[in-house]
Amino acid sequence: MNKHVITSVRPDSPAAELGIKPGDVLLAVNGRNVVDVFDYRSFIQNEHIELSVQKKSGEKIQCAIDKDEYEDAGLEFGSYLMDAEKRCVNKCVFCFIDQLPADMRPSLYIKDDDARLSFLSGNYVTLTNIGENALNRLISHRLSPINISVHATDPALRASMMNNGKAGDVLNKIRTIADARLSMNFQAVLCKSVNDGDALDKTIRDLAAFFPYGNSLSVVPAGLTAHRDGLYPIEPYNAEDAKRIINRVRAWQKKLLPQTGSRFVYAADEFYIKAGMNIPGHAAYEDFPQLENGVGMAALFKRGAGETLRKTHGGGEKIIDVVTGDAAYALISGTAAQISAKFPQITIFVHRVINDFFGAGVTVSGLLTGRDIIGQLSGKLRGKTLLLPRNALRAGTDLFLDGVRLGDISGALGAEATACDIDGRSFVRAVTDFHRKV
Repeated sequence: MNKHVITSVRPDSPAAELGIKPGDVLLAVNGRNVVDVFDYRSFIQNEHIELSVQKKSGEKIQCAIDKDEYEDAGLEFGSYLMDAEKRCVNKCVFCFIDQLPADMRPSLYIKDDDARLSFLSGNYVTLTNIGENALNRLISHRLSPINISVHATDPALRASMMNNGKAGDVLNKIRTIADARLSMNFQAVLCKSVNDGDALDKTIRDLAAFFPYGNSLSVVPAGLTAHRDGLYPIEPYNAEDAKRIINRVRAWQKKLLPQTGSRFVYAADEFYIKAGMNIPGHAAYEDFPQLENGVGMAALFKRGAGETLRKTHGGGEKIIDVVTGDAAYALISGTAAQISAKFPQITIFVHRVINDFFGAGVTVSGLLTGRDIIGQLSGKLRGKTLLLPRNALRAGTDLFLDGVRLGDISGALGAEATACDIDGRSFVRAVTDFHRKV
């Protein structure tokens, strides 16, 4: 039986009224063992529940609670999962964590691969470390979508790419989820001459067969840093490679749309940028099922920026500096030009920061580091406000990947460093102070 130490009890909650205190241990709910937070949340969704609790003294008691059906009992635990996270058991040839520089904070080297985080955080998981019983238990909670890193549906190829002989049965697990009528999103991280070409056709064909429960597939390039010594040799995609992948994806979209009513498969914005091709418009991404994978972000940014810009009127005169990575430079520069054209009193300088920390091949803004920003912008700022992409910071903090803080950048560059969400609406609002038309 699992034991879960209670770390806090919400005042005025049903649990508090029964005298349950921090340090007590939850043993069961309605006589059922609680494995993790999904079990707990499911079991307490009743008007009458019974908690088995072990007091600090060691005494075991039964606590009956009458409450509204969906009212929380008031208990909190040390881990949001109420269980240890499952770690990755693969050794993928493209693993980004294996390409990190030395001496970063220890938490960055942890490889999680927990299917439960797919629901809680939107993570993509491989399903290689989940057995039949665990998968069926998750399915029983009716949680979806589950986001699955497939990469290749050919069993031998997937096992080889992930250096895991058990990785080849992914279609069986996907079929189990589809049979339960739960939704899934897929991703394929492409490595040149490994899982593209004919192998990609097979992957798209196999996964599209699960539509509508298999909701979407993103095709994204492997992220390659400058720290790949001793790792599997992967050649970066060039412009012609990117065009071929886009054309292959478009051919599948053209085929699948009349059959299913959905394009199903989408190429990452990064491929369009690499190919020098225009990114499709907003409608081409349907309900943006792969936004977290960098698919459709530019289209959504443009639409949000345009809509917000039409609803604003100018404020006072200002000069603002903006930081972005190489991938988004053209997009941010174009949007800045539109803002300045409408509001000439607002002067915007967009600075492209090259990623020396990870290597110039890493172009996304979310992996920019504080030391690169300071090193490349020293003496180059024109105003007193520096706008930075919030996704470059650790969630909920002001900390960059290399340990530099926003305040460090302000001090080093002599400007107030401010983080901005990476959507078009937030960008326009931050630059214009969002004076809404009346």
